Amino acid sequence: MRSKTKKATFNLHIDVLDAIDEVVAQGAMASKNALVEQAIIKELKELRRQSRQARWKEGAADPQLIKDVAETEEIYKTADAESARGIR
Repeated sequence: MRSKTKKATFNLHIDVLDAIDEVVAQGAMASKNALVEQAIIKELKELRRQSRQARWKEGAADPQLIKDVAETEEIYKTADAESARGIR
């Protein structure tokens, strides 16, 4: 089953359009649409990764989060030790 698509119009530099034409003509991609969609999906994934990384960095500097993690580790320390003994 094919997913829905919607036509969109963007302005791209001529050299980018020429490069797209070349890649499609060489058969590296099925179509211009496929190449552009794949490139955008890849960029969106990277932007989400960078956003997560920034949030982790922010969390690592948050004293309350660090305190909460330490308290949680302390609470489960005994249970973790018991589980580890059972694995041996």
